[in-house]
Amino acid sequence: MVPRILVVDDDPMTVELIKAYLEKEHWQVILSDNGRDAIDIARERQPDLVILDLMLPRVDGLDVCRILRSSTDIPIMMLTARTTEDDILLGLELGADDYITKPFSPRQLVARVRTALRRNKSFQRDSGENMLFGALVISLARHEVRVSDQTIALTPREFKLLVIMAREPGRVFSRQQLLEGAFGPDTESLERTVDYHIMNLRRKLDEAQAADYIQTVFGVGYRFSTGAATS
Repeated sequence: MVPRILVVDDDPMTVELIKAYLEKEHWQVILSDNGRDAIDIARERQPDLVILDLMLPRVDGLDVCRILRSSTDIPIMMLTARTTEDDILLGLELGADDYITKPFSPRQLVARVRTALRRNKSFQRDSGENMLFGALVISLARHEVRVSDQTIALTPREFKLLVIMAREPGRVFSRQQLLEGAFGPDTESLERTVDYHIMNLRRKLDEAQAADYIQTVFGVGYRFSTGAATS
């Protein structure tokens, strides 16, 4: 099927530029110029990826991201003139998969969209797998993590980071390796975002008394361990 991409931006020139480049790739483009309609369109049309401006009329882009992320795992790529590190981290905290600042290169945008679509498709192909580690169960089919009978609510990014590490227990991953694995090789995101997501992941696992699965290897990165934590 042809990927459907929802572009949400109230600047007509930006929209037309993005639309032209995406349609050259033979992708189907759906447009919205405000946050409220974007939420309705996303729920009705179920796009394969959302390109989302932050400064939108009716409903702010951050709120759109928060609302969509509460009910869907589709990739969300923020495209905005807000360029501070705090803005980027806030967007990632709310569940964005990527963050591109304006002005932007249309060719680079296409490359990052292609990467996001490819990674999402690859991740879905693995959806029949269950990963069992004692009381910890990672279900790719249900996109769910459970400890005993307790379900742990993870963001899509936290879930991907956990799966990347859990697939190779004991291996130490650098922050850059985790960043590229979870965000794609073309990402311009900051390595600090990995620390932020790992911190949230460990906090949620800690609430279920399972934080020891994620270990810090000081000066190197992180690893998934089925034994006792040493850090």
